[in-house]
Formats: sequence, structure tokens, C-alpha cells
Amino acid sequence: MPTFAQLCGIRDAARQQALEHTSGLITASDLELVRFAWCDLHGVTRGKTLVAGAAAKAMQEGVGLVSTLVLKDTSDRSTAFKVFERGGPAGLPGFEFASNLLLLADPSSFRQLPWTPATGWVQGQLWFQNGQPVELDTRRVLQQALAGLARAGYGMKCGLEVEFHIYKITEEGTRDQLDPNQAGWPGLPPQVSLVHPGYNMLTEGWYDLAEEPLRIVQHTAQALGLPLLSLEIELGPSQVEAVFEATDALTAADNMVLFRNAVKQALRRAGYHASFMCRPPFANIMSSGWHLHQSLVDSETGRNVFQREAPAPGSTAADARHTLSETGEHYLAGLLAHARGMAVFCTPTINGFGRYRPNALAPQAVLWGRDNRGAMLRVVGQCGDGATRIENRIGEPAANPYLYLASQIHAGLDGITRRLKAPPATDAPYGASGTLLPTSLGEALEALQTDPILVKAFGSAFVDYLVRVKRSELDRYAQAEDKDDWQRREYFSRI
Repeated sequence: MPTFAQLCGIRDAARQQALEHTSGLITASDLELVRFAWCDLHGVTRGKTLVAGAAAKAMQEGVGLVSTLVLKDTSDRSTAFKVFERGGPAGLPGFEFASNLLLLADPSSFRQLPWTPATGWVQGQLWFQNGQPVELDTRRVLQQALAGLARAGYGMKCGLEVEFHIYKITEEGTRDQLDPNQAGWPGLPPQVSLVHPGYNMLTEGWYDLAEEPLRIVQHTAQALGLPLLSLEIELGPSQVEAVFEATDALTAADNMVLFRNAVKQALRRAGYHASFMCRPPFANIMSSGWHLHQSLVDSETGRNVFQREAPAPGSTAADARHTLSETGEHYLAGLLAHARGMAVFCTPTINGFGRYRPNALAPQAVLWGRDNRGAMLRVVGQCGDGATRIENRIGEPAANPYLYLASQIHAGLDGITRRLKAPPATDAPYGASGTLLPTSLGEALEALQTDPILVKAFGSAFVDYLVRVKRSELDRYAQAEDKDDWQRREYFSRI
């Protein structure tokens, strides 16, 4: 009888070899447990923990997960779709009656977790019980975008710069959060204190003050095999930044999912709270961004196709083709053309839009600049530089990595297909000129729905699904009497 992996059509020699290798590691390392993880719409890992002896079979036959996990908003409520109505949720066959999906793990994703004893970890994707893929799985959304990019002859490389906040959990904070008389949906966030007072960017003294939790971040990332380059003190109180080497796009997205969820768990065990919420709910705080560095490479040679050897004839420093190749300029122009439509994939929370403020190293308008940190898109590199790239500064660290990267591919590929031209670089990113980015989650959703090219690229079914889930979030926020408490519970406590 065929295994479920065979039914799904993904059993091949490479997978079988990886399965045998991982099974051997689980045995040789005397593991007791293996976590089977999946990344949800909001970038949070979910799944089940199996005893080690059951892991090998589960990687062949799948692990059952309730299908409503796909339909939840950020509160974890299944209010966006009514699964028990006759016929099930409209437009979503296979999700009727909170039925089961199967999580099929990739054995080559195996890691041994460094912060908990005798525990392994594998990442998987969702399938229907008949062996058909769940197209709403966001990792699959990125895989489909990358397949389209490959058909055009390109691959994608991405480097991650991730800002976030680390706090020390107070004794009272733990007690209140776990008090059953104060349980809520979502529950209380922890009470915290700062790990550094801020407003002294990159100062060695503040790094020394925050070294204990930063060492935990370092050791966790390196033990998981993540390509960490640096840890830095950012401007705001308790704000830090992690920078990673560039990798292929799917690996970069997987790394972001693993890093974000792993450091939260490792720090929590040591009495710290890591938050990837853009603007934590405290006075005098600084917003965190996720700056995505990206370039395209030739699928056959691996050459950076954004690189230009010499400025285009007649170009000036303000012209994109002064530094970028024609392909790079078209890609840049595509990102600009779809900036408003892609915003919800880059900044998916109500809180994140508070970051778009003037003179705050965050974008406000659809502009690009040459090494300009106030512009939405920053072109980095010079002629002959193999590391020439475009940095998108629109993202927040709470973004789902698969959707963030997929939005870049679809927008940039449209620019290449239509051979779009980029306007001159800005020298006044906070001036009056330029189309403004959305200023709220609701406006961003509307911008996506009115961008026919992005809707077609992601698929109208996926866009309708995303909009419905995010509108549930907006509706609950509108009904909340205490907006700050809502954001503390919804975002600070859980993201």
C-alpha cells in the first residue's frame, strides 16, 4: 500500500535518503520527542509533538491537524469562516466541519533544538487527505512564485535585517499572565522591564548591558545552523537587530520563520520576552522594521543579473540604469508600481502602519533612492559590484516571510515582463512628491484588491481568503473599547 507521501507525489530518492538520514540522527542522538511544525498565515509555528519512535512513520504518513488552523485570525478565533454551515465555508472546499488536514514534514529540515533537552524539529506543509496540496499554505504560495520566476530564467537571493525588541519578564508579569482568574482570549501579555535604555545606537555599553539575552539569541541561531552575521543595538529602548547572510529566497523565508519562533522560546525559558511586534505598547518606543535585501540571479550561471559593469551611456546618478542593469531597473520599477498593493504582505498588522512616520528611517511614499534610508526602496552597490541589490524598507518583523517574499517576486517579475522604467531617484524622501503608501491595514487591503496584477498572481481565491481573515482582525479592533489593551494582547503577547 502506498504511503501518504507517495499519494502526494513527493516520494523520490532524495527524500528517501533524507528520511533515512534523519531517522538515524533521531536514534543516534537519543531524542525523546520530535516537534512537527507548520507556519500559519501570521508567521507563527504550530504543530504537534510526537515521541521519537513515531517520527519516521509520521514523516511518511503525515500528522493530522485540524483545518481551522488555516482560517484563524491573530486572536486564534475561527470567526472569519463558518465551517459548520451547510456546504462549508464558501469558496474553501476541504475545510468543512473542521475536518483534518495532514502535515507532511520534510525530513531534510530536521534540527535538534538547543534550548530544550532531547527534542528534534521538522518543518512541514499541509495536504488534504486525498493527497492534494492545500493552496492556502503560505510556504506553497512562495514556492509557486519562485516557480514562475524560474520559468523566466531567474532565481532569487535574499538577505535579512530584522529589528525586534527584547524585554526582561518581571516576577509579577509571570504570575499575572498565568493566573487562571485573569485568563482571556487572547491572554495577558507579560509585564516586562527593559534590557537597555535606548537612544544610543550601536553603543558598546548598551550592548554589554544587553549581552546576556543577545548571547541566547546568538547561541540559538548558530546551533540551528542559521547564517547569523551580527547582533546590534538599535536606537529604541530594548530594541536590537539581527543581520543574516544572503541565501536563496525559500531558505531565507524558512530561516526567518525558524529564527523568530526559536528565539522567542529560548529567551522565554531564560526569563525574557522577545517581541516582533512593530511598535510595542509603551511610551517613547521605536518602531521595528524588517529590511529585505534582494537580487535576482541567472538560473544557469548564478550571476547577479542586477549588476551593471558600467553606467549606461547618458545616465546620471539619479537614473536607475546608472547602477542597475536593465533587468534590475525593470524589477525596481515593478516594486514601485505595486508598492501599495503589496503593502499588506509586508506590513500585515494594524500596529505596523504606525511605523510610517517622517524622518524616522521608515518609508512614507513610493520612492526609491541610492543608498537612501528614508526611501521605500534603497539601491545598494556600484557598477561591477556582484552584491548589487535592492533593499525594501517597507516590511515589519511580524510579516509572514513567505508572503513578503512572494509579493516582491510577483511585483518585480511584472516590471520585467512589461519592461517598466523607474523614475529618477529621490533626494527628498519625506517631501511632498510621490504616491503615499497606505496608512492603515484597511487601506492596504483595498489597495491589494484594486491591483489586478497582484490579485491574478496570488490568485483571487487566496486574496479573498487573506482579506477576509484580516478584516476579522480589523472588525474586532474597531469593537475594542481599550485599543492599547487589544494590541498588547493581540500582538505584543503573541507575535
